[in-house]
Amino acid sequence: MPIDIQQVPSPAYVLEQDRLIKNLELIKRVQDEAGVSIILALKGFAMWRVFPLVYQYLRGATASSLYEARLIYEEMGCKAHTYSPAYLPGDFAEIMRYSSHITFNSLTQYQHYAGQMEGSGISAGLRVNPEYSEVEVDLYNPAAPGSRLGELSQALEQGLPDSIEGLHFHTLCESSSYDLEKVLTAFEAKFSRHFSHLKWVNFGGGHLMTRKDYDTTHLIGLLKSFRRRYPHLEVILEPGSAIAWETGVLVSTVLDIVDNHGVKTAILDVSFTAHMPDTLEMPYRPRITGADTVPQPGKTCYRMGGVSCLAGDYMTEYSFDRELAVGDLVILEDMIHYTMVKTTMFNGVKHPDICIWHEDKDTLELVRSFTYEDFKGRLS
Repeated sequence: MPIDIQQVPSPAYVLEQDRLIKNLELIKRVQDEAGVSIILALKGFAMWRVFPLVYQYLRGATASSLYEARLIYEEMGCKAHTYSPAYLPGDFAEIMRYSSHITFNSLTQYQHYAGQMEGSGISAGLRVNPEYSEVEVDLYNPAAPGSRLGELSQALEQGLPDSIEGLHFHTLCESSSYDLEKVLTAFEAKFSRHFSHLKWVNFGGGHLMTRKDYDTTHLIGLLKSFRRRYPHLEVILEPGSAIAWETGVLVSTVLDIVDNHGVKTAILDVSFTAHMPDTLEMPYRPRITGADTVPQPGKTCYRMGGVSCLAGDYMTEYSFDRELAVGDLVILEDMIHYTMVKTTMFNGVKHPDICIWHEDKDTLELVRSFTYEDFKGRLS
């Protein structure tokens, strides 16, 4: 059954568990048919309450910091594949405790920590930059000119250090399998001479295989073909968005309606900058249940205004079949990935509750509510 919105507090993120399971089933099918390892990227979805469920389908998770690695270890019950642009010296020994793989962003970072890695049993990797990406927004393009992420092929002309066992690239963002195919061509052209010395390659994230128009058959064929060429290599993918794609909503309430020079703004009890920052950074327009994302002639139009004092905390006009009123619910769709992981308490605005909708029981589970103490505890 669909979410019973009357059970949901406002504001609240609501994960629909059945939709999450459907995504995980699809991803596991890709994993099994292609013979690869797919792991969860916490930077996209870190709702640890469901980590045990995720681990029933995937092969683990990837971390970008000590805290993420520890969260994986404690709540998923496995060690992390860890990568960071640079490791804090005081954190590294503990990162090793929670990691099965550690990937370095540069040869200098690897050389700095190689001594500590000796005899640990942890597999060391190096991030590389194939200098190709289909991502158009520079904020999300790791292969943009001058990128700080990954070594270029020229840096490896003398070969890889003997103890490097894997190469990692990540140049995709909510991309297709055909984009991956182009990146793989560049990756192989620049780095395949090193493959014979490796145990694994990591194709990073950005593989949006749960999107309706994604060609999973092509992806499976692409991965199988790569594995036939290099049968000794384990292939790892670490999608972020794909796991939680279209698995839930953010429920909000209209607090006020402001009319300025004919522009009506519905002020909500959520904030785009604090609770949905990608909508301003990426940028993209979230869908709203029952509204037209592109304003339609003859319909009532409203901006959606956030509750913070940032002037730009709003989305431009949506159109509705009827006029909105204070107290109406506004349901923002597909708000589980890259939302909770990036929220802030800017302005001290109320953080949305976190809930799970259990379709089989027709019940809402309130997982977490946030209080003044959560806000105060982040500051001093």
